[in-house]
Amino acid sequence: MEIYLTSDHHFGHANICKFTRRDGTKLRPWDNHEVMDAEMISRWNAVVKPNDTVIHLGDVVINRRFLEIYSKLNGDKKLILGNHDIFPHEDYLKHFRRLYGSMKLDNLMLSHIPLHPLSVPQWCMANVHGHVHADSLPDARYYNVCVEVTDYQPQPCLIS
Repeated sequence: MEIYLTSDHHFGHANICKFTRRDGTKLRPWDNHEVMDAEMISRWNAVVKPNDTVIHLGDVVINRRFLEIYSKLNGDKKLILGNHDIFPHEDYLKHFRRLYGSMKLDNLMLSHIPLHPLSVPQWCMANVHGHVHADSLPDARYYNVCVEVTDYQPQPCLIS
């Protein structure tokens, strides 16, 4: 059994396919959410096995009806709620075993939004986060697991 980390899939979010990076290039390589969703499902299931654990660091869907996608994804899923995870908790608990605001995992603090720099040495050795998409922080204590920087698939956690 492995532990995987990921963030910011935004399944069903048509407009995210139009977003650009600071340099003007497309944030995501797809032209529509149907193709994006199918490819991200495929990439998830290619690395995550049914008995693995996936900790999703938030922003799973934009429209509630796309939560059903999580029933197609391998793994025992836990969710750290993000700023776009606004639906009743019962909706998420159909697809995620547990919901969190943040989570301490050994010497890592997992959160959706990066922690304030003064909080990192107080709570942990490093902060694994999402929210910033392709804009990783220039600080070695921060690890961005947004799909845009992880080839659109969950990443193995190096501790267990």
